[in-house]
Amino acid sequence: MTEKNPYRYGPTRGELWFWLVLSAGGLGLIAVALFSRGIPTGPALVEVVGIAGLLFGYLAARSVKRLIRNEHP
Repeated sequence: MTEKNPYRYGPTRGELWFWLVLSAGGLGLIAVALFSRGIPTGPALVEVVGIAGLLFGYLAARSVKRLIRNEHP
């Protein structure tokens, strides 16, 4: 049997860099919004900081991990 790349259907190196830049920009925009408007109260805190922060943070961490480990085709 031949040795196949287990990551052949995953995102390419260029896509991982794109997601890393996009998520860094998103985290930056969240930081600017928090700095200019202050920390929101109530449900806006969960929406702005929690959901968006987790999404962009996850995308950034996943991209960095895959780029370091060469987990791309």
